[in-house]
Amino acid sequence: MNRLTLRIALLLLPAALAACTPFESLWRKLPKPADKPAAEVPAAPELPLAEAMHRFVVGPDQDVVGRLQVTTSRHEDTFADIARRFNIGYAELMRANPDVDPWLPGEGTQIVLPTQFILPDAPREGLVLNLAAMRLYYYPKRPRDAPKDAPLELYTHPIGIGKVGWATPEGTTKVVSHVKDPVWTPPLSVRREHAKEGDILPDKVPPGPDNPLGRHMMRLGWPSYLIHGTNKPPAVGMRASAGCIRLYPEDIARIYDLVPDGTKVTVVNQPYLLGRHGDRLLLQAYEPHVDDKRDWSDVPKSLRQKTRKPTAPLWKKVAEHVAEIDWERIRAAAVAPHGIAMQVGPGPAPDLATAIAQAPQVRNAIPQGSNWNGVEDQYAGDPQFARPAATDATPASTSP
Repeated sequence: MNRLTLRIALLLLPAALAACTPFESLWRKLPKPADKPAAEVPAAPELPLAEAMHRFVVGPDQDVVGRLQVTTSRHEDTFADIARRFNIGYAELMRANPDVDPWLPGEGTQIVLPTQFILPDAPREGLVLNLAAMRLYYYPKRPRDAPKDAPLELYTHPIGIGKVGWATPEGTTKVVSHVKDPVWTPPLSVRREHAKEGDILPDKVPPGPDNPLGRHMMRLGWPSYLIHGTNKPPAVGMRASAGCIRLYPEDIARIYDLVPDGTKVTVVNQPYLLGRHGDRLLLQAYEPHVDDKRDWSDVPKSLRQKTRKPTAPLWKKVAEHVAEIDWERIRAAAVAPHGIAMQVGPGPAPDLATAIAQAPQVRNAIPQGSNWNGVEDQYAGDPQFARPAATDATPASTSP
């Protein structure tokens, strides 16, 4: 091959190689058009904050306060977290959400907040405690110049009460004294009970994080019974004390300041509450305590008996509309008590699922106007508990 022929062959080689390259491979070498930006999905609007459901103004004919609400849990939540956030008790939350795991509700799980309350059938004065609902109601005195039918101010909070065998008593007493940062002197009966489980209690427990009375205590006219705070807030809304009444630290701090010595205290045990709400009659059902000796085998029958010769204002109102009551709906609520106020007359009424579906959805955050600021350490920022120090406090020889 002469030089001219070789030169021509070399010039034609690239073209020949290109001709043998598949079209698809050539296409892959071409720059691709830029991908179109994905359409942005608009973020769901943030749910509104709930309003705190612990302070109300109650008219003379008003039996129901608050409203049912629904929120969704976060992945780190437990029922104890949600209950304190919304100022409800642990058992209240369990009762309203029987199919949810209280330790691991899970991200995005619907949580029913039973923040509507039928007021107990009791005089609306001073402190009223309903053991069945594990809830406290406080009616401050009206101003002296207020008319008798003027609206009343009302505060309500969840409480912990005496466990089985150490039941909180029913009846009437009064607040006799207040003590801040009390010393706890465990009674002999409590020390013996703890010793059976290998827990040896000291003779005295000084103020501070280890004191089961918390930071505020009110003595009652009943010896050995107190209304106090706690160093274990998750126990609020349970039967876990030796007979005393426990409140969340933030709630007892408010009640301690509001309630003067001499205030009347009425303790009732009413698992089935009826009340008028506009033109509707509502029922709120709680399961009777295991040590409640009354016969609740036929709840409609038991409630009907109260309408026959009523003396209390509530039952006089109920008796006027007894024919409009759906007694079978009451029977069904007694079989499966959720602690949610449900319509039982007159006329058609939504079932439980519909009532929950119609309830407002609220953000899982501390409500507006809450007593609590989210700080779990009730001693935070107090210099007297920042270092060991001798505390001159009034001893409290009672059980928590």
